[in-house]
Amino acid sequence: MAALVRLVLLVVGAMTLNAIAAPALWAGPVSVMINPDATPRVVFGAERLVRTLEQAGIESRLVRANEAVGVDRRIEVHAARDANQNPEGFSITSTDKDVIVIAGQGDSGALYGCLELARRVRSERQLPEQINFTDAPVFTLRGPCIGMQKTYILPGRKVYECPYTPELFPFFYDKSFWHEYLDFLVENRMNTLYLWNGHPFASLVKLKDYPYALEVPEEVFQKNVEMFRYISTEADKRGIWVVQMFYSIILSKPFAEHHGIDTQLKAPTPEASDYMRKSIAEFITQYPNVGLLVCLGEALQGLDNQVYWLNEVILAGVKDAMKARGMSQEPPVVVRAHATDPSVVIPEALKVYNNLYTMAKYNGESLTTWEPRGKRQQVHLLMSRLGSSHVANVHILANLEPFRYGAQRFIRKCVIAARDRLGARGIHLYPLFYWDWPNSPDKVDPPLKQIERDWIWFEAWARYAWNPDIDEAADRAFWVERLAEMYGTKQAGEKILDAYNDAGECAPRILRRFGITEGNRQTMSLGMTLDQLVNPAKYREFPELWESQSPPGERLNVYVEREWKKLPHEGETPVSIIAEVLNYSKRAVEAIEAASPHVTKNQQEFQRLRNDIHCIRAMSQNYAAKANAAIHVLRYNYSQDIADVEKAATYLAESLDHFRELTRLTENTYRFANSMQTSQRRIPVPGGADGKPANYHWTQLLPTYEAELAEFQQQLEGLRKGTSGSAEEANIKPLPAARVKLLSAHAEAYEVKVGATPFTDRRYRIESIAPELVGLSGIRFSHEQAKNGRYTPVEFEVDEPVQVLIGYFNDARPIWLQVPNLETDALAAERGGVEPLILNAASIEECPSLNVHALKFDRGRQKLEVRGSGSFVVLGVVPQSVQIHRRDAKRPGGR
Repeated sequence: MAALVRLVLLVVGAMTLNAIAAPALWAGPVSVMINPDATPRVVFGAERLVRTLEQAGIESRLVRANEAVGVDRRIEVHAARDANQNPEGFSITSTDKDVIVIAGQGDSGALYGCLELARRVRSERQLPEQINFTDAPVFTLRGPCIGMQKTYILPGRKVYECPYTPELFPFFYDKSFWHEYLDFLVENRMNTLYLWNGHPFASLVKLKDYPYALEVPEEVFQKNVEMFRYISTEADKRGIWVVQMFYSIILSKPFAEHHGIDTQLKAPTPEASDYMRKSIAEFITQYPNVGLLVCLGEALQGLDNQVYWLNEVILAGVKDAMKARGMSQEPPVVVRAHATDPSVVIPEALKVYNNLYTMAKYNGESLTTWEPRGKRQQVHLLMSRLGSSHVANVHILANLEPFRYGAQRFIRKCVIAARDRLGARGIHLYPLFYWDWPNSPDKVDPPLKQIERDWIWFEAWARYAWNPDIDEAADRAFWVERLAEMYGTKQAGEKILDAYNDAGECAPRILRRFGITEGNRQTMSLGMTLDQLVNPAKYREFPELWESQSPPGERLNVYVEREWKKLPHEGETPVSIIAEVLNYSKRAVEAIEAASPHVTKNQQEFQRLRNDIHCIRAMSQNYAAKANAAIHVLRYNYSQDIADVEKAATYLAESLDHFRELTRLTENTYRFANSMQTSQRRIPVPGGADGKPANYHWTQLLPTYEAELAEFQQQLEGLRKGTSGSAEEANIKPLPAARVKLLSAHAEAYEVKVGATPFTDRRYRIESIAPELVGLSGIRFSHEQAKNGRYTPVEFEVDEPVQVLIGYFNDARPIWLQVPNLETDALAAERGGVEPLILNAASIEECPSLNVHALKFDRGRQKLEVRGSGSFVVLGVVPQSVQIHRRDAKRPGGR
């Protein structure tokens, strides 16, 4: 692997390609002595130590204790098992001038003791004359994940459905890749590796009851089995626990087709339950050292279903395997808090299974703060108090894509927060460009590998997961030395570290104060529209972003209101964040430029890093200017002073200039900004169209922002002339209706107009309606059935692609259908409709206000299915070719 990875291995004690010739304090050969029954893990560590000694010019050999005759100068390696000690701790002690004892707590402790002594030999170029050192990790589980996923959705499949094949995942079949990657992990003392996939079982096991469920050809299946066993064996040798993740309920495609069901189910069926239980049992039987990471969503809906699925299918399958193999000890199973309520699911599971680990996202799907709080903090604390190890999942990192991130100062605070604020004892780490593993997004041929480009990202999290309580001065000296080895001089190392740390403060602050969501649906580096900053509710803003994943502070609208009313401000404000990101990004650029004359090694990588720092500066300036524009637009709502709009226009033009600079900096340096290029990405614009990637590069977004400025300037000119303002509703024409044939007997068509009743069993009348909806053909059904969760999907037929206009009521009570949550339901965007098009579109007697969303359907026979339960209305069907202007019709709830 490239020089970057070799440098990482050099510092933490791995193999090096160049021997270090130096005199040793110990004269004569040195024997590394292990017990006769030493496990492969202990042998691996001892062999690494022997190799390092040889490379340092110290003659050495590996011997077993029962073979050691006449051995005087020796290093003894012992693996003890004391239930009162950390199972991965170790001590290294000189007992006399010719004997060093490595006493490891368990096999992993012995392994890490060997690697620590090897690191010291490499650093000092000799064995220590005297040593008395002990160490142990703070976090129990420490490790990254690999996405067995693609940046796009495979044709004919749904999100997360990716069978294991050489065409999709060539790295999976490359033993040299695994050898180097696993070495990288063990040298950073990581002890877990998670493989994420929707439904891996049909690629890794065969079931005698369901032979047709296999998703890959027989020769690929045999290769998958070989590779999975190889990976898990090699990982175990390095003290790494491989964990296979899967979603619920996702099924084998040939199995689903055979049984005439969907591949992704929101409720269990008998055949799906039996198939999955047997898949779990066979997987545990075939790969007993591999763990399971369970996600009880995103397709599976309803707590009762999720409790049943976990207890009666997944854990029952594990118990079946235990019985078949004669196992008495429960294998550990990790359960995610995602897309479920852990306060209900986990206690029920503990009634039938004890060895559960728990996992929840650290800052949602981004990195925003070391002060997590609110609802999400309580979820972590609840899970951490269940008596097992709780894992903080540093997830997706949507706001950091695609740039390099090495802010060890920020990372260290986050690890401490995971322990002290969330009660976590494990760190699960995503790579910075998850969906395109193992390649980085840089426009380099051949592609850079992520562990080469982002070595400092992985190493920093690993270092602090082992021990975050490090003296700051010593810690800084460590990183300066690391970067000096990378770039040639201490002066370069000092300035590059400063640039990393200052640049790393920007993206977290920008997103937490201005973003729509911390989730996967926002690509932060591609910017935001002015309307998204001014009217975030129209784009389904996610309150947990600022209520849980941010320090206390104010959103733009709150800040402007308090400023106008001369009320005191609270916590972070948009203005303070603007000042901070401009200051941090300026300092980062100054530091990286100051480093440039001192860089003597890895010049090409330094130039890529340098460009990233400038990109972060341009991105920060873009957001700062556009946020200032939003402040003045919001202020105009109070002042009605055209000067506010003029100032907003000036700031908007400035923001465009900075985005042009960002586009220039990335045009020839990045393949794309985000690693997931599907329609689930919604902010600033959809990231997929017709099943293909779209709007993934700054060059593609620049015209959008140019048009935005032109339109705003036109509106300003209208204000100056007194001809501007919102379009009069009298001038809004009704939308054209599509022809619909209703096939369901329980549903009726009705004309959408004032006085119409949108339910079959309620006399609730439409009191007021947005004019574009008047005259459309709505569909009504039983409100009673729908509100009680017994809605029967309406079947209909159309002769062209259409949009069905759904009215979601603005009320969180369970009697009303809620808009699907893209943060926890990736399938929610399958038909669109996740953002409102017409806010407050109608007033209906005795009902809350409602927003209109549009679900897309192809021509032919269709079924109107919804995600979740509760009542809603259908206010028309229009052709897909019709563009619906997004606006607020300002109709209140009914009387």
